[in-house]
Amino acid sequence: MAGAETVSGGRGGSLQTRVISAAVMLAVAAAALAIGGVALDAFIGLVALVAYAELSGLVFKASGSWPLRLVGLLAGAAYVGAAAAILMGAGKFLLIMVIGIAVFTDTGAFFAGRAIGGPKIAPSISPSKTWAGLAGGMVASALWVFAWVFLMDARFGWPRFDVGLNLSVQNTTGGIALGALLAVVAQAGDFLESWLKRRAGVKDSSQLLPGHGGVFDRLDGLIPVVLVAGAIAAWMAP
Repeated sequence: MAGAETVSGGRGGSLQTRVISAAVMLAVAAAALAIGGVALDAFIGLVALVAYAELSGLVFKASGSWPLRLVGLLAGAAYVGAAAAILMGAGKFLLIMVIGIAVFTDTGAFFAGRAIGGPKIAPSISPSKTWAGLAGGMVASALWVFAWVFLMDARFGWPRFDVGLNLSVQNTTGGIALGALLAVVAQAGDFLESWLKRRAGVKDSSQLLPGHGGVFDRLDGLIPVVLVAGAIAAWMAP
């Protein structure tokens, strides 16, 4: 998800504000997930609409050319809309997995980047992102996917998800590799939004979420992960 930038604007507020805001967001998302069905689809749709509105605002600020703006708006609609459609039809197992990948990638990258530091990946786009952080995000994401698949293995008897998994060397190794790959995808989404925000001359996509910026700031890594995971799932389906 979005890292620190050095242009105008910014997400202010204390750590307490950020923690409270994050707790509220998590509670709302968890409630929608627990209810499921129409409520979950409506929640996903609402979040997608807000994220697209923020993305549209960035597109307008980033370019003064109407043809480029139109291309950006159409591409953004396809980008956000396809991810929302995949999430609505994904089922809770895949939905929780991809959300976990985005969260663990962001967390692993943050702590590894802070602890190790080192060369930056693309300082002109996102000055806070390091190669060490990317590696940390890949490790954290791989561990999350392994843990999630392990917990959902059919032998542990979790009928709620009914995913019919059976651990083997092949699918365990594949899950770890998938987690690492999707961490790179998440970081690519982060860079895409960072580039767009720099073009627009802003730090956050909005100030809707106290201490966290905008909705698109929270989804910049998740959206491409959903798209790639959805494509892989469709390709692997019998």
